[in-house]
Amino acid sequence: MRTETIFRALADATRLRILRLLGEMELAVGELAQVLGQSQPRVSRHVAILCDAGLAERRKEGSWVFLRACSAAEGGSALTPLFADLLERAEVEDADFGAQCHSDRRRLSEIRSAREAHAGEYFARHADEWDDLRRLYGADSAVERKLSEALTQTPVGRLLDIGTGTGRMAELFAPHASHIVALDKSLDMLRVARAKLQHLPAESIELIQGDFADLPFEAGSFDTVLLHQVLHFAQDPMRAITEAARVTRPGGRIAVIDFAAHDREELRTRHAHTRLGFEDTDMAEAFVSAGYRPADPIAVEGGELAVMIWSGERTGNAASPANDSFASDKGATRKAAIR
Repeated sequence: MRTETIFRALADATRLRILRLLGEMELAVGELAQVLGQSQPRVSRHVAILCDAGLAERRKEGSWVFLRACSAAEGGSALTPLFADLLERAEVEDADFGAQCHSDRRRLSEIRSAREAHAGEYFARHADEWDDLRRLYGADSAVERKLSEALTQTPVGRLLDIGTGTGRMAELFAPHASHIVALDKSLDMLRVARAKLQHLPAESIELIQGDFADLPFEAGSFDTVLLHQVLHFAQDPMRAITEAARVTRPGGRIAVIDFAAHDREELRTRHAHTRLGFEDTDMAEAFVSAGYRPADPIAVEGGELAVMIWSGERTGNAASPANDSFASDKGATRKAAIR
């Protein structure tokens, strides 16, 4: 990459703002357009210049295009970390630039909060029919059988079921776990789960309201962590994976059950999906970045969409900011994004 090309790419205030936003997390081009107050074609032109300079990278998902900042390790310029450092300093030293970046992040937060509110309303409307709704897109019995086979070969121990929904995973693993915490952000979902799980001993299960991006637990609190059909709702999947890793003890396990990458675009509007499934390679990279040793993925066919079981063992190593495969804006894990 010619140095001149990089400097030309940086010679525009809008592109500098885009780089600061991408330094926080992966973003859709449409989100950038909303934050910047510019048309999507215009933002796409800016994005093309940054990508040509090796400063950003595109990922297409259905009709959406996502952007993430490139690192030297991912084929970007070796100068990229230096420019990221320079822009961070510029935000402190240049009051006008700093104010603009702060305004951009606030606007992004408002946009994402509105989308999360939409998803919350969707969950509230469909809480009572959630199990039937989910079965439209996957073969539950086959998924549960393979998941149980994968996780019950060794003691399950203390289990955290993130995004418990109607409590089905908590019910499935109750005979194998020493204690279960079923967590969901939606009070409507927790109401349904509480009714479904009332036959279990009260001392063996807790139902807690909480967000998978900010888990209300101490580090190393659980032996097994599940994210069952929940990660495709995440605005920031890496943050959820990193939080799961934080509360998993060394030697503990994670299992993510979700859709393989697909092109069912209508799921974004009909069912509030943020992600159209995930690739095996990206999930493996995310696990490694968060401090898990990934196992071979397990595919479950038979539904309208293929379902995958991705699992891993906690190694005890902290997540590496330079190698994250999903975007995150919490703590040290900030740089990359799922493709």
